[in-house]
Amino acid sequence: MLFDSHLHTEVSADSDMKAQDALARAEELGIGLVFTEHIDFSYQGRLSFIFSPEEYWAAYEPLRGERLSLGVELGMVPGELEMAKAFLARAPFDEVIGSIHLIDGGDIYEPSTYEGKTQQEVYLRYFTLMRDMVRQNPYIDTLAHIDYIARYAPYERPDISYADWHDAIDEVLRAVVETDTALEINTRRFEDRLAMKELAPIYRRFSELGGRCVTIGSDAHRKESVGAHLALAAQMAEAYGLEIVTFCGRKRVKAG
Repeated sequence: MLFDSHLHTEVSADSDMKAQDALARAEELGIGLVFTEHIDFSYQGRLSFIFSPEEYWAAYEPLRGERLSLGVELGMVPGELEMAKAFLARAPFDEVIGSIHLIDGGDIYEPSTYEGKTQQEVYLRYFTLMRDMVRQNPYIDTLAHIDYIARYAPYERPDISYADWHDAIDEVLRAVVETDTALEINTRRFEDRLAMKELAPIYRRFSELGGRCVTIGSDAHRKESVGAHLALAAQMAEAYGLEIVTFCGRKRVKAG
């Protein structure tokens, strides 16, 4: 069974999706799910991406089973390792995915983060930060959406083309391989064929560097997006000899 290993319910501040609606959609599609609610300690925007692990577990643990695991998406920021470890010790999460949502305090979602900065400057900092955070945060199981910045960057060509950024991307991929972290194939932008074309060489290169395990995630915040494009992501993984996994009790489980 394929698993959508990245999605958000109403526990996350930016989602109002009900757990039961997500599970009903997963049953229709014949897939499993991992809820990965947002925790971002340093976020200073209009929303608060902080939640109680104990309350989360108490509410959702009765739903946990063959079709559902419970995880967390942790925004990785320098200097927050001990805070993250303390948070994760408060509930027996199945999967921890690590993400870069902030660049030196600036929200990647916000246009102000890019003001007065060239794409070269911002993207190189993004990849350097991602590389360092993978190495400095050994508690993560999966690195999420390597192309997250391409969703919001206001540049003419926001996609992270491997041809343009190969050295910086290789540094990230080597960090993922050397820390034995899974790499997520995030399908959020798969409706854009250009995005898929640009992402494909990154997963090919991951395989060439010795990477073996990937997760697949829709990053859904509403029930209509649950499981979106998982089959395309599975085809991409198969094309480059990558094994699709999910997580249960922080252990890799073969999926698909």
